[in-house]
Parts: sequence; C-alpha cells; structure tokens
Amino acid sequence: MTDSRPKILLIRPDNFSIRGLLAFNWPPLTLLQIAAVTPEKYSVKIVDESFEKVSFNEDVDLVGISFRTLNAPRGYWIADEFRKRGIPVVIGGWHASALPHEAKEHADAVFIGEAESGWNQLLKDFEKGSLKPFYRSDFVEGELIPEPRIEAFQRKTLVYTAQASRGCPYGCEFCSISNSPLGGRKYRIRPVENIVKELEKVEQRIVIFVDPSLSINISHSKKLFRKLADMNKKFAGFINVKAAFDDEFLKLASDAGFFAFSIGFETFSEGSMEKMKKLPSAVRDYKDAVRRIHDHGIAVLGSFVFGFDDDKKDIFERSVDLMKYIDIDSAGVNILTPFPGTPLFTRLEKENRIITKDWSRYNMKDVVFIPKHMTPEELKEGATYVAKEVFSWKSIINRFILSLRYGTFISLSSTYWSLAQKTAFKKIWKWF
Repeated sequence: MTDSRPKILLIRPDNFSIRGLLAFNWPPLTLLQIAAVTPEKYSVKIVDESFEKVSFNEDVDLVGISFRTLNAPRGYWIADEFRKRGIPVVIGGWHASALPHEAKEHADAVFIGEAESGWNQLLKDFEKGSLKPFYRSDFVEGELIPEPRIEAFQRKTLVYTAQASRGCPYGCEFCSISNSPLGGRKYRIRPVENIVKELEKVEQRIVIFVDPSLSINISHSKKLFRKLADMNKKFAGFINVKAAFDDEFLKLASDAGFFAFSIGFETFSEGSMEKMKKLPSAVRDYKDAVRRIHDHGIAVLGSFVFGFDDDKKDIFERSVDLMKYIDIDSAGVNILTPFPGTPLFTRLEKENRIITKDWSRYNMKDVVFIPKHMTPEELKEGATYVAKEVFSWKSIINRFILSLRYGTFISLSSTYWSLAQKTAFKKIWKWF
C-alpha cells in the first residue's frame, strides 16, 4: 500500500567517512530527535552520509539538512541540488545557527537554535506554502528533550548515542557548544526516568553519552548511574578532570558498566588553562586523575588541542612526553579551530588572524588561523609530529598491551579509538 503522507527527508551531510569502521559510526541523534517531534501525518526518512550517499531521486516533499562547519560546503551543495528540482529545503544545525544569512543563500528557510520547540510551526507554514526565511526557538527544557525516533533510521549500528543533558556553563572561548544557540550555557538535565525508559528499548549494548560532560551535575549522574547498573550494557561518556577525584562517582560509573571516559585535558600549558578557566584541574593533577579512573577499571581517552596563544614550539615534544607520563589509553590530537559563532572566531577575525573561510578545512586537523608564537606551517608540523608519535603502530600496540590489565573489551575499545584517529589524519593529510 502506497504511503500518501507528505514525505520529509532529513539529511546529515558528510565530507569524508571512516568507511572501514562503518559499523562503529554513531547514529544521527539530532535528526532522530527532530523525527521524534514530527507529527505522524508525515513520513520521515533519515539519510546519514557517513553510512550512505544521498540520492536526489527521492520522492520527497521537504528536505531538512543539519550540519557542522566542516560539512557546510557539502550541505550547501546538497541543498542547491534539491532546490534545483523544486523541492523546498530547510537548513539548521551548528553552522547555520552561527551564520544564518550565509545558510539562507542555499535554503528556503533556516532554523536557528534547537529545533524541537519550533519545528511544528515550521511544518504548519510549509503546509500553507508560506515558509518564513528564519525560525528561532528557545532552549528546550530538560524534561522536553525528546526520545529519539529510532525507527526513522534504517541503518544498524553497534553503538547507540544518548543524551542525559544539554548545554555547558563553562563558556570556553573556543567551544562551539556553550557559545551556540544549540546547547548554549543554559545547562539542562533530562529526568533520569526518561533516559532509562529510552535505553530499555535500545538493542545496542554499547551506549555513548554525548553530553559535553557527565560531571557538570555530579548528583544527577550518580542517580543515573545507579539506574543503569541493571541494564547489562557498556557505557562511555565525557567528564571533567575533577570527577576523577570523586570516588563514589567513579565506583557508581564502574558498577553501571562504564568502560571509558573522554576527558578534555586540552593542553599542558597552565597559562592557557588559566585563560580557559580550566583550573583547578591543573596539569600536575592529570596523572593522579588518570590513575584513579584506571583503579575503577575504566579507560581514559584524552583530548588535546594545539595552537593556543600561550603555546610555543616546545609544546609538541613536551606534550608527547607528558601524554606517556600520565598514562592515558588513547588521545585525540586536535588543532585549535575558531568555529563561527565562538568568541575565538570573533577575536581572531578582529585581529586579522583568520587565514581562510573554506569551511571544509575547519576539521580540527588543519590550520585556519595565524598562531601567536609560530607560523601556521609550524603549528601543522608540530601537530603532525604529535599525531605520528601517538598513533604510530608501536605506540598503539604498546597501549593495547598495557590496557589489557583492564580487560579485553576496554583494550579493544581504546585501540579502536586510536585507529579511528589515525585513519582521520591519514584521510586529511595523507599521513603514515
């Protein structure tokens, strides 16, 4: 029987993908949440280009596209192709919320901010043939964050993504979460019972919490961890260093099935940390923090950023030595990137330090601004050196052997992360 309902196609564009690790790609949580607040009188299909390329032969009445800065060129191209075919297009997401007038050049309407509270009004205007050029909504309160509509996404994944909260109050200069109409500094928590109800329906055994940090509200996370302990699933998420010094938090996380925490150490420069308001999580505490987490059988994936104004050319070699010293299980090696909408972008643009607005280069692996104490080439070479040291086969194998002390699953998981990072660098700069 033919489905006569109006058809909505929701798309997450992708410039490049780790195709060899396809089974580990994450489902498109934002689009699943938009699908969840779409009335049943519409048919909804989701295409995530990290799994499959979009087809322009789709029988569709409305297209919605959401993307970050890196994927803006691809997203705009897709939007233009559908509009050439007479199909109206709505663009939203991080990049469009930061640069709505740029996005409007490629769309019939642009949604600024978290779409759940205004999506139905947009659809009503679409039905009347009178889409407005811009829509803006307030932050969605925690209890109204929707449960993803899983059946709208046909691809099977080994990993499921969940959300226990939105927003981050810290306001780091470079952060595209706390400085955006999506996420923002208004921290909101979902009721624990809503999260548990959602996860009880999930068939995947591996769940990644995509919150900026599960340690912003420690008491809420502890309550959640107690409920997760009976689910027989494996969890991972992001935390701040300070959480490593709360033994109850770590014990409850371990009992719940957490196998890895990702921590944004960001830098080994204390001067940069002070400017980012990261203290008192000082460099000297890192090793102790990692040890405490390891004591509870949980792996540590450290994230580091190079290119802060306090970084000098000695930061690269020193960082490699300190990464080994603090004993992390894997690392994310990133170059500081001034995403549109952040105070960092505004400041560097004012200082005439932005090199390019080719958004495809805003991948955190390329240099798009002029550093303060080195040339762009020196920053790129320095990050290259760190990546080659951290993701060499010798380093990956050594960390795999060491992490076996926490169990095979944790060792394989941290090794997978290292291989994913290695592949990303290889695709962008043809390294290794």
